Order: sequence, then C-alpha cells, then structure tokens
Amino acid sequence: MATPAKKFRVLIVDDSLFMRKALEKIFNEDEQLQVVGHARDGREAVFLAESLKPDVITMDLNMPHVDGLQATAEIMRANPRPIVIVSSDSKDGAASTLRALELGAIDFIGKPSSGIDLDMQSLNEDLLRKVRMAAKVRVVRTAARNPNAAHSAGEPRVPVAPLADSRPAAISGSVQKPPVVVLAASTGGPATIMRIAPSFTPDFPAAIILVLHMPSAFTKQYALQLVEVTDIRVKEAEANEFLEPRTIYICPGDKHLQISSSGRIQLDCSRGRVNGYLPNIDITLESVAAFAGSSSVAGILTGMGSDGTNGAKAIRQAGGLVLAQDEASCVIFGMPAEAIKAGAVNQVLPVEEIYSAIERQVVGLVGPIPAGVR
Repeated sequence: MATPAKKFRVLIVDDSLFMRKALEKIFNEDEQLQVVGHARDGREAVFLAESLKPDVITMDLNMPHVDGLQATAEIMRANPRPIVIVSSDSKDGAASTLRALELGAIDFIGKPSSGIDLDMQSLNEDLLRKVRMAAKVRVVRTAARNPNAAHSAGEPRVPVAPLADSRPAAISGSVQKPPVVVLAASTGGPATIMRIAPSFTPDFPAAIILVLHMPSAFTKQYALQLVEVTDIRVKEAEANEFLEPRTIYICPGDKHLQISSSGRIQLDCSRGRVNGYLPNIDITLESVAAFAGSSSVAGILTGMGSDGTNGAKAIRQAGGLVLAQDEASCVIFGMPAEAIKAGAVNQVLPVEEIYSAIERQVVGLVGPIPAGVR
C-alpha cells in the first residue's frame, strides 16, 4: 500500500472568522495542503508560527492588537517561515503588502472586496498555486543571507555562455540612443529590486525599465516606494513618452510595454495575458533588443516560470549583456534558471553584484557622461 504523500502544513492568519473558514475549506480540499491552525491577530500568529512550525503562513495585514506587518517582521526575524500575504489591493492595502514583501514575505494575493467571491475558481487556483510554491521555499532570518553563499568551495558553478562583445554597434542618425537596462522579476522581485535600485545615481546615463508580474494597483504604489529609496528619477511608464536616461520606468501592471524604433514607450492592454503573463517580460526585452541593440542590458531576477528567456536570447543576439541572479540569492530560481539553460546569459551573479555589473557595462558603452544629458 502506497504511503500517502506528505502535505504542506498551513497556518491561516486573519481576523475574520468567515475568511478563516473560507480559506480552510480551500486548503483542506487540496491534496497537497493541510490547515494546522488559525490566528486571529498578529500576536497569535507569532506564537503559533513558533509552536506549530507550519510549512507556510497566509497573513492578513489589517488586524487588531498586532497587525500583519508587525507579525511578518517578527516571524522573519525570530522564526522565519514562508509567508503569503492575503490583502486588499486598495491603495493602503497595496502599500502594506509591498512593505511586507520587503520584510521577507514570499508572495501575495489580493483579497476580494467581498469574501463571498473567494470561492471563484480562478482565484482559488492562483491562491493554491502561490501557497504550494511558497511552502517549498527555504527562508532565512531577515538580513541573514550570506552574499558569498553562492558557488562555495566544492559547489559546481552553473555553466553560462561566453561573455558577449560589449562594444556598442554603430547607431544610425545623429542622435546617440541611450543604453537601456531592463530589470525583470516575478516572485521575490519587489524586495530584490529594492536592494538594487538605491545604487542608481541621478546622473546614471541609461534608461532603466522595471517589469514585474504585479497588478496595476501595486505597480503604482511600488513607484512611490522606490522614490523613497533612490535618488534617480522614478515614474510609472506612460504611453508615447520618449525613453530618457537617468530615469527608472516601471511597467504598469495591466499593460505590456514595448519600445518603438523611435524610442517611444508603447503600452498595450488589448492582448491580455501573453503566455500567462501580464505584463509579459519577453515582449519588453525583444523590443529593447531591436531598439538599443548592443547598448541593451537585461537583468533576469528571481521569479517562477520562464518569462524573459526568449527576450534574453534577443538581447544576447543583438550583442547586449544578459545578467542572471544566482540561485543562492533568489527567492525562486525559476526565471534565471530557464534563461541560463537556454544559453542566453553572460554572467550569473548574487544580487549584491548586479548593479556593479550593470554600471561597468553602461560606463563602457557611453564613456564620460555627455554634457546636457537630462
């Protein structure tokens, strides 16, 4: 007789009895999950995270006594467990969710405006997928990650393609196109980019595009939070504006972003999800490769799936530089691993070294910053 497969143990944290029961029903009907406890506020969550040692925690944010942000911070400090935030996608809810991701939460899902809607099949599938995935993530105490953990003695390195020629291709016309850097991420991406973005200075001579798998309410709020941690200009991308250096553009969460041959930003929501993603990273990278050629740089960061692999190939084939975040510093080593396996990556680096590699490439392309660059 076959041994039953081990189920992932789930702790539900929510001050709503209805929501706790609804979530318990969803999880206990799944063959991979089993609810082992409930917490009504952050105090109970911290206690039960220690005593029950669940494989994954779903965390509400707006709770009495001790809220979800405080509980997340304490759990990740003292007794780290994978946490999936279940929160409103309102402006305040989005802001708190992004803070929770900075504190170490793995992922999030928007709580429906009416709890009755929670039994919608599409939402169930997304929730279950994220909780199952988070349960498999090995987390560490906040700020305890060793930047030198990758490629320790005796550990084989991931094979990567030879480094591309970094010399810029000839650009037609009298106006020099700025180098374009694309940072692409999914699960774990918001917190990872928060570690990279502060290094960009106000005179950084490239345009930077961020493409993350996040809803539009969250990308708007993420732009505001990036402003707080970096001195470079940050904005959510707008249709038909010209791409300029010294600016970070965030792709809106409900649109695909492309760069036209003239350097204008094009936003498209008519196609919906492409290969399951909205925004789709490949679409952005392929257009950047066509526009900037060897003056393009791609950073494929933490995330599940293979979005970005085809775009990374296009960047490399155009003579640009493709960087991938290493497994040790990723929350989910999915997107970088797929790009590496496809032979599209020049360098595999820990997150702490990604900005320096970008800077070296961009400075090598443009030399001294030209006078009058805005």
